[in-house]
Amino acid sequence: MGNACGGSLRSKYLSFKQTASQRHDTDDNNNAAAADSPKKPSRPPAAAKTDDHPVSASAPAAAMRRGQAPADLGSVLGHPTPNLRDLYAMGRKLGQGQFGTTYLCTELSTGVDYACKSISKRKLITKEDIEDVRREIQIMHHLSGHKNVVAIKGAYEDQLYVHIVMELCAGGELFDRIIQRGHYSERKAAELTRIIVGVVEACHSLGVMHRDLKPENFLLANKDDDLSLKAIDFGLSVFFKPGKLLMQNTKALNCVLIHYSDAKLVLRFANIVASH
Repeated sequence: MGNACGGSLRSKYLSFKQTASQRHDTDDNNNAAAADSPKKPSRPPAAAKTDDHPVSASAPAAAMRRGQAPADLGSVLGHPTPNLRDLYAMGRKLGQGQFGTTYLCTELSTGVDYACKSISKRKLITKEDIEDVRREIQIMHHLSGHKNVVAIKGAYEDQLYVHIVMELCAGGELFDRIIQRGHYSERKAAELTRIIVGVVEACHSLGVMHRDLKPENFLLANKDDDLSLKAIDFGLSVFFKPGKLLMQNTKALNCVLIHYSDAKLVLRFANIVASH
């Protein structure tokens, strides 16, 4: 096993990255924290205008110019929250996903930088979509305190968006670090694997299944420390009980990532999809 992530895998990983970016959307991971899963959108050539920023004071007016109703779309979180603009100054865009965009933000009272994932309420079409957002926030709180899970700072809601403020991971994706390094020694790869398996063990011990584990969903808190891993993107995660069947509907098929799955498993789920 000499170079666990090396040489011949480089072209394979680059191919994965290109395909992933064509598939979607997602804010790749940060910050990232985050952002939703599947990731890796192509980024727009220009920065978003101030009026279009989800927490801009003129966001409702901008929505009207785009033909959107500025009216309240209904509560997602189910309770009132402080105004995000009263607590944070919003900065540059870090990434874009299917349901939202991740921005750099700075807490006004402390000057500390965080990542803010702003989820468009207009894209939450079904009750299941809304429940997914609520569950993602609930799971992040449930796992808070683990050193290798991105920490949630708070969740906020306004007329058009739900905002999740979380720890900023400035070191980028594990995926990008693998490509940058070209290879890892067997010892270093074992250390990374130990951390990842530890996250899975911690999640399972607390009744959480991540369901979207991949190099893109682990960020480095510190660009100078290859072992400062943080698990992110709990958009597909669920609570579970031992012995209970998880696949209750075809949405679970979204958790099958072709690039990281056994061929037999992919074929099995393809047959399930064809039967529906």
